[in-house]
Amino acid sequence: MRPLERLGRTRDGYDQTDAGMIDHVDKVATFAPAILAVRWCMTAVSVALSADAFVRNDWKIVLWCVLVVSYTVIRTISPLRYMGNIRSLLEVFGEIAFHVAAVAATSYWNSPFVFSLLTAIMVAGFARGFGFGLRLAVGAAVAVSIADASRPDYGSQDLRISLQWSAIVILVGVVAGYARRISGEADQQHSLALDRLDRLSEANTLLFSLHRVARTLPASLDLSEVLDTTVVRLRGLVDFDSVAILVFDDTDASWQVIRREGAELPNRLDPKELPKPLMEAMSSKELVEIADLRLPNGPGISPNSSSGLYTVLSARGSIIGLLAVESRKLAAFGRREQELMNGFVDPVALAIDNARWFSRLRTVGADEERTRIARDLHDNIGQSLAYLAFELDRILSREEEGGEIGPLLDQLRKDLRGVIGEVRDTLYDLRTDVSETLEIGEVLEQFAARMMERKDIDIKVYADQRGPRLPLLQEREMWRIAQEALVNVERHAEASGAAVRWRCDGNAAALEVADDGKGFPKGKAGRIDSYGMMGMRERATSIGATLELHSEEGRGTVIRCFLSADRNAGGSD
Repeated sequence: MRPLERLGRTRDGYDQTDAGMIDHVDKVATFAPAILAVRWCMTAVSVALSADAFVRNDWKIVLWCVLVVSYTVIRTISPLRYMGNIRSLLEVFGEIAFHVAAVAATSYWNSPFVFSLLTAIMVAGFARGFGFGLRLAVGAAVAVSIADASRPDYGSQDLRISLQWSAIVILVGVVAGYARRISGEADQQHSLALDRLDRLSEANTLLFSLHRVARTLPASLDLSEVLDTTVVRLRGLVDFDSVAILVFDDTDASWQVIRREGAELPNRLDPKELPKPLMEAMSSKELVEIADLRLPNGPGISPNSSSGLYTVLSARGSIIGLLAVESRKLAAFGRREQELMNGFVDPVALAIDNARWFSRLRTVGADEERTRIARDLHDNIGQSLAYLAFELDRILSREEEGGEIGPLLDQLRKDLRGVIGEVRDTLYDLRTDVSETLEIGEVLEQFAARMMERKDIDIKVYADQRGPRLPLLQEREMWRIAQEALVNVERHAEASGAAVRWRCDGNAAALEVADDGKGFPKGKAGRIDSYGMMGMRERATSIGATLELHSEEGRGTVIRCFLSADRNAGGSD
């Protein structure tokens, strides 16, 4: 259902004043069960009030009773549907006219069929809304009242009855129209809610797919590594002296030189500053071979080059970059080199584009990582620097009082060296990470050794060495979880020993960090608002792992992180 909107005057001349109503919305069908129930109730009342006519053989009332019951049966089998066209509009008018005739022909407002007229007014209000129902209700009330007033014996009592029934008929029309308005607003809210739910569901699906892919992305999505690999593979295919890779920066419509060897190009180029061979490749969108780079064909990316190959890098249906290779020899690139280059550029373009997009995605999470680092610096280095500032103030006050400050300065120097060492350790820890050549077991051992140097704590590391590994991004998150757990042991556990265990078969992995420290009081282990626990939980969630924490006051803490094979494969999250 499209969002509802307010309409003015329709083509058939009736003003829809209902907020939230839309033409051709069949509200009669929406309220069909309620209308049918009311119709039969009112018909039953009319039949009951007509019972005396059957006894008195008042054939006029009997005939109209049969007609009203027959009409009710017809509308039960074939309910009235208002579709906004002339035919359905005439059906609504016809129902009103039929019941007005029944009332006018059988004693006017004293007719037993007045209640059936109320059903017809209700249908009109549901059909087109407040204004339409009100006008037809007024019209029906006026028609019956005028016919009633034409009787010779019409008196004040009849006038009072006419006014009472006219008010009831008009009130029914108003209530029916108002019910349609409320229903329309409810439909609008329902439509908006469903539309928002659809968008959220689509976003959820996309984010889940992205998360599942990101967990297993190879390290080659690092742009620097992609460029290194590209140049190395290109050298294996083509003999060249200069190479340049440029990407288009849509923020300022310039070309950024992201890799160059032997080329003399600035970091950024305006489109008009591109070398002529590259401009020719852009205009043709094909590989361009220049056998002689002397004027007017050149110069190329290097003034020492004599020939070159130039091509565009295309991805997502558009040019995302340019690639140029040049040689100092004339006509150095023949048909073979051109064919190899043509087969090389498509995967290179995709690899570079993927790496750039992945870099942007990683930037999205940089704020959270910066917050975590700032929190670590504040908790440790910030407090240490504040302590040094207080000590300097105390020493200055002591000097003004004429007291001896030598011992205080010696202690301050020791404290300052401690802070410098703490800064060095923090920066080193932040730089420490797993890589293609450095697996998590080695990193854990190196980190544990540094911790034991600065803290009187015995840390044992039991890790699979040179065995199967997880995808690099997952292994990095597992390492950061282990690092955070060990830092918590160092700062808060007051432990004398700790053990780290790491097992991995390439698909599933298990990490455990246990200490013999003071532990947590019962009910306070792993509070959700604890910064350290929050960071570990977020990292575990990002790779689809589960995190468990077990602690007992006076008996230490154990943190376990599991990554199962089905989650690693992206089967569930």
